[in-house]
Amino acid sequence: MQSFSVCSLHSRFLLPIILSILHVALAQEGFCSQPSSSIVNSDSITTPLYWKVTNPTLSPSHLQDLPGFTRSVYKRDHALITPESQVFSPLPDWTNTLGAYLISPEMGAHFVMYLAKMQENSKSAIPKDDVERFIFVVQGSAVLTSVSSLSQELSVDSYAYIPPNLEHLITSTYVTTVLVVFERSYVALKNHTTELIVSSTDRQPLLDTPGEVFELRKLLPTSIPYDFNIHIMDFQPGEYLNVKEIHYNQHGLLLLEGQGIYRLGDNWYPVQAGDSIWMAPFVPQWYAALGKTRSRYLLYKDVNRNPL
Repeated sequence: MQSFSVCSLHSRFLLPIILSILHVALAQEGFCSQPSSSIVNSDSITTPLYWKVTNPTLSPSHLQDLPGFTRSVYKRDHALITPESQVFSPLPDWTNTLGAYLISPEMGAHFVMYLAKMQENSKSAIPKDDVERFIFVVQGSAVLTSVSSLSQELSVDSYAYIPPNLEHLITSTYVTTVLVVFERSYVALKNHTTELIVSSTDRQPLLDTPGEVFELRKLLPTSIPYDFNIHIMDFQPGEYLNVKEIHYNQHGLLLLEGQGIYRLGDNWYPVQAGDSIWMAPFVPQWYAALGKTRSRYLLYKDVNRNPL
């Protein structure tokens, strides 16, 4: 009669169980996967644009609650600030508004980038003297009022550039309005001034990107008076930057949609909507889009000024 060892019995019974577990695990939504169409409900059709900025999904749920777990990284020449690390507190001089500073001069940047969560009856504060401001709406709606124009409503994907020393007020009556805000001391040039700009991403033309495959829109004029610009860059799944960039400009980035891999220096980071990145001058940088949906990010870049 044939004999069976304990090990062979374990192998016969455990192998099917292991294979079943692997099958289930691979079927779950992961970094490079998306839910199958059979489980997408009708609510997805009306999902607000950029909703993942405030509802990130990259970190598996069983890791999000691990004590001390974060994907955030801070180094000499770059930083990745992920949603689980954002610390919100009342914004100085703003009313009913919480803010999370993501980039600031303390890390070596010459600008600040922060999220402003406005609630009902929120009001903004005026920046310091000679400081210019750029706001971009990622959730809700805000109203911009200035002495030089009528009140203008800003919905999701709308933005405004406010020149230095221009009196203005940003208000919101929504339960939650989220803005990403950039501010910096304006580098003035003789006989040049900037103007108030209110627009939206879809009103900006696609620009040529020789040697690259991504789609590019610039939200501000490229003319000499403006000392920074904001780019909107779109990558389809599998697309990536051809140039492995190293340059003197600084960047502040907010990933609005999708997921991918960002190289910063000698480090490679998985990133998703809601992540923000600071890139110091001359840090090697490169991006590739992964997953099954478009990647879109908003990118600050200083321009039109001699680095001296």
